[in-house]
Amino acid sequence: MITDSEFYEIVAYFKTHYGIELKEKKILVSGRLENYLMRNGIESYSEFMQMVRSDPTGNAAKDIVNALTTNHTYFMREFEHMEYLRQVVLPYLKKKEYASKDLRIWCGACSSGEEPYTLACVLQDFFGLESDRWDTTILATDISTKVLAHAQRGEYLNEQLAVLPDNWRRRFFTKVSADSMRANETLRKQVLFRQFNLMNPLPFRKKLHVVFLRNVMIYFDEATKISLVNRIYEKMEPGGYLFIGSTETIDKSKTNFSYIQPSIYRKNI
Repeated sequence: MITDSEFYEIVAYFKTHYGIELKEKKILVSGRLENYLMRNGIESYSEFMQMVRSDPTGNAAKDIVNALTTNHTYFMREFEHMEYLRQVVLPYLKKKEYASKDLRIWCGACSSGEEPYTLACVLQDFFGLESDRWDTTILATDISTKVLAHAQRGEYLNEQLAVLPDNWRRRFFTKVSADSMRANETLRKQVLFRQFNLMNPLPFRKKLHVVFLRNVMIYFDEATKISLVNRIYEKMEPGGYLFIGSTETIDKSKTNFSYIQPSIYRKNI
């Protein structure tokens, strides 16, 4: 049984290092970590946290992140964002960046890959025969190495892919078994998966045109959320677009982003 002091140590560690608020999730924390401790012969949560803090490889920290982060996603999630991207954002960016043919897109909480692969399908569809002449590589990051490994494989059950248009499944996915398909090489090459902690300094040398940061800030308190949003603003091109989850909001008085419509914001031109 986890003690209050052990629980609050874990809560403080997660808030400090990852910005994630767990103080209302004691049952989740104890339930997910209990099995890990038993499998690895660790006698207490305190012993485990000592391992996390002292492990020079960082592997123990990766284990706690993989155990305690929730990764729920699916193809075509909040597809109205993809339609807005196709109908409004991409025509604007195609005209704006026609000379460079370089679009910089970041999916900042990509989980097991369904979101960035959906984005890649939209981009391939939009640019069509011009796709090879444009750099539309999507940087897809997540804090969890476990879901990133899944995303990099790009393999999904048929039932997960059933929501995709038939032509997307035919063009972009290849059958690997009776029950599953894998994103083809063209699609996988368009997405670059990397581990990244949103609390770290944003590493972008060039400014971004589009950022998808959906359904992750619900785990942050208001101060952490506003700090992250404002750091993203500084790393975006004028006129760039930020998409957040449909259940999320940003306090417009605390950011320079312009409100476009629910869950869509834009950096001033």
